[in-house]
Amino acid sequence: MKRFMTSAGAVAGRRAVRDPAVVELRGIPYAAPPFGEARFRAPLPAAPWTGVRDCAGFGPVAPQSAELPGSPAWSPGDEDILSLNIWTPGDISDTLPVLVWIHGGAFVFGSSAQPDFDGTVLAGHGLVVVTLNYRLGFEGFGHVPPTGGTEPCPDNRGLLDQIAALRWVRDNIAAFGGDPGRVTVAGQSSGATSVACLMAMDGARGLFRRAIAHSAVNACASPESAARTTAEVAAEAGVPATYEGLVSASPAVLVGASDRVAERYRRDPSSGPRHYDPAIYGPVAGVTSLPVDPLTARAAGAARDVDLMVCHTSEEYWLLDAVGSCAKVSTEQQLRAFADDHRLPASLLADYRVLMPEDSVNELYLAVYGDMLFGEYTSRLAEFHADAGGRAHLSRFVRQHDGRGNPVRAWHCADIPFAFGTVEDENVHFLVGGPPHAADLELAGRMTRAWAAFAATGDPGWPQVTSGAGDSVRIWDTSPEAGHGRWDAFRTPWLSAGLPLLAP
Repeated sequence: MKRFMTSAGAVAGRRAVRDPAVVELRGIPYAAPPFGEARFRAPLPAAPWTGVRDCAGFGPVAPQSAELPGSPAWSPGDEDILSLNIWTPGDISDTLPVLVWIHGGAFVFGSSAQPDFDGTVLAGHGLVVVTLNYRLGFEGFGHVPPTGGTEPCPDNRGLLDQIAALRWVRDNIAAFGGDPGRVTVAGQSSGATSVACLMAMDGARGLFRRAIAHSAVNACASPESAARTTAEVAAEAGVPATYEGLVSASPAVLVGASDRVAERYRRDPSSGPRHYDPAIYGPVAGVTSLPVDPLTARAAGAARDVDLMVCHTSEEYWLLDAVGSCAKVSTEQQLRAFADDHRLPASLLADYRVLMPEDSVNELYLAVYGDMLFGEYTSRLAEFHADAGGRAHLSRFVRQHDGRGNPVRAWHCADIPFAFGTVEDENVHFLVGGPPHAADLELAGRMTRAWAAFAATGDPGWPQVTSGAGDSVRIWDTSPEAGHGRWDAFRTPWLSAGLPLLAP
């Protein structure tokens, strides 16, 4: 074991199995358990300990109902959920760039213990890698109405947890060979949206120098929408929609109630936008902690001094269709209803039909929905940042694979095992289409090196986006990178179409 000293006490880690030159530490508390008197409150400092804390296992995951391959499930009663993990190739004499990873999962599931987030390979490229857990679902993003005589419960508690973790990194990472002045915060899906929100939050200012956002999702809620969600979840849980009522319901009760509310939207085609993907939680924009949504913040030049690198996949929503988490749209009437529910002009559907003349209605719907929620939203984050004077790099993952006779698309989450260098882990084979080929390993090497270079210098290896131009795009594929391919054409229809930024 190798020992390190933190502000709360000594910790010990072990040599990583995949690379003995890397030391791995798991389950280090960065804040106190957010339950009991601390429930629905901003995170508090972790209690100090005596002796040496053996950091051999991941900490408990946040309350959730999901069970993911190769990952621990949540057990009611697990409370010490605000922990982080570190992979370091250095010692206290080093000052290596730091990459802090925020997992995705629609703000309701996931954890830092997922096998695809193993930081060993990235650490082998000269980074100190940190991954973390944070509050999810109602615990992290549910609106708790103010009540007389008690301290108001802040919105966006999950984001406040992330800020607490970044502060822990600032104060402690030097002991692990990391440079607190060269921190890159990175995430995918809801984790990428978290990154974009952190760039707009005063509480996170100065805690990171660079940001990586893969497949950021257009998922912010308005205060009014968040209040309605609370009313629905409280009713389903059988408690009043008040602080007293909500705190009386256990985390397990609120997880179950949230799942049932989401399922009602899923089964009701007349329920509006949430019918198609009932993700009922997300950051609340328009409140003290997050005054504006990330796109508006980028356009206004917020955090323009933070280098930004973004990526999206070319067929994002096909994964959600494959796992059955989104609605099927198989008729022209359903397609028009989808467009109306999302306030999309009819011309946008017509443009996509020209681009996809042989595809089914459902495939056209998946393309439009994926670009609206992920692809176009992510691209605009980079372009707005560049237009406001920031440094931004844009990339697109288009690698497809025919695994065991079943084509695997360039869908949501498929890019992350490549960037982490974990494509050989059997738990991610569903995402990437089976065991990797030699060309896949070469692609993974290129993506991992790009992340490491960006974290170290701000230059991932291709030109930055320039104001008013969107042609500086790195294409990630197993074939030689020669041009942008047909996916560029799918941006044109959005030039005249608006993106809904807040849930109505």
